[in-house]
Amino acid sequence: MNKSSIIPKPITEYDLRLLRIFRVVVENGGFSAAEFELGITRSTISVHMSNLETRLKLRLCLRGRGGFSLTQDGQVIYHAVIQLFDSLDDFSLLASSLGSELSGEIVILCSDSLNQNKQQKLAQVIKSIHQNAPNLHLALDGDTVANIEKSILNDKAHIGVYPAYREVDGLIYQALFNEAIYLCCSKTHPFFDLVDSKITHEALSTIPAIHPGIHIDPAGREQLKQLNLSAKAYQFDTRKTMILSGCYLGFLPQSYIQQELNKGEIRIIKPDSFTYQFKLSMVYKKSPREQNKVDLLKTSFAQAFNVVLN
Repeated sequence: MNKSSIIPKPITEYDLRLLRIFRVVVENGGFSAAEFELGITRSTISVHMSNLETRLKLRLCLRGRGGFSLTQDGQVIYHAVIQLFDSLDDFSLLASSLGSELSGEIVILCSDSLNQNKQQKLAQVIKSIHQNAPNLHLALDGDTVANIEKSILNDKAHIGVYPAYREVDGLIYQALFNEAIYLCCSKTHPFFDLVDSKITHEALSTIPAIHPGIHIDPAGREQLKQLNLSAKAYQFDTRKTMILSGCYLGFLPQSYIQQELNKGEIRIIKPDSFTYQFKLSMVYKKSPREQNKVDLLKTSFAQAFNVVLN
């Protein structure tokens, strides 16, 4: 007579491999879509999934003409797998943070493309990190402010660089750079050849304009109310492209369009009336999981941007 042991079986490396495959299959919506990410054939994936179901003694998914779907047990196992691998990642991060020499990944997320001056300063930050912690793997990427905030709060990113027009509980904001943003149009826009005195508020209220897509300071919000906001572009790059089309007015920092200003491709409209401050900030978690990495970044940014830390 077979009896089940009350002692749980230890998870083997093979079990972890099968669970990783299962997670990829679920997150890709089926075997076929998971082939590319896993680098194995659909038939091999099917064998691995069958082996996992046999080892767990559970039916995890349904596959057939109706497509791929998880069973109720499969859904429970999938959520448990996410927690399992998050715990393994947490352990890896903790272990790497305890050594005298920093290792592992360090993540910087930026919300906007940076002009040449800010790129040079960020390059100084990267150089400082490389010199002080050569074993770190640097990840530098872009994302929306909302996603960056979530990544920092969830310890998926160490530092965010973005315009901090609102403050979120649990995050600390360090100003790096202040710059005026101006209302602009391109040389193909009807306003380009008009002097500012001829551009009335009534005209501005009818011409299509671009909303920046994020919270801005009170002065900027009041100016947006005076415009015909018929488009949205969060990133400076995409906003400038829309302005260059000649179809829209939009706000951009002068340093970001200086080359176009010099060439006569873009002009600034009513700079005394339509301008607000762009405040670039370094943002980090109040109590980060990897404090030593955040401290390294804070020091590097402060040196490169010549600011005094809060």
